[in-house]
Amino acid sequence: MNIDYRTIITLEPGKRGGKPCIRGLRITVYDVLSWLADGMSEDEILEDYPELETSDIRACLAFAADRERNVSAIV
Repeated sequence: MNIDYRTIITLEPGKRGGKPCIRGLRITVYDVLSWLADGMSEDEILEDYPELETSDIRACLAFAADRERNVSAIV
């Protein structure tokens, strides 16, 4: 599945300090990545945050991968 995170990840200067959020919600990419890093499964995240969808989690991962690739290209 190829996710175009640009249709899911939003940036709004007045929301959560301008951090990348999911579909205009107050849930940031960082939040989702932190939950995954802490060992939460996708199912647990979706249960705790029913406003999220599987594609939102995948978009966060794609966003992080793209950002890492861009940072690595600079170094």
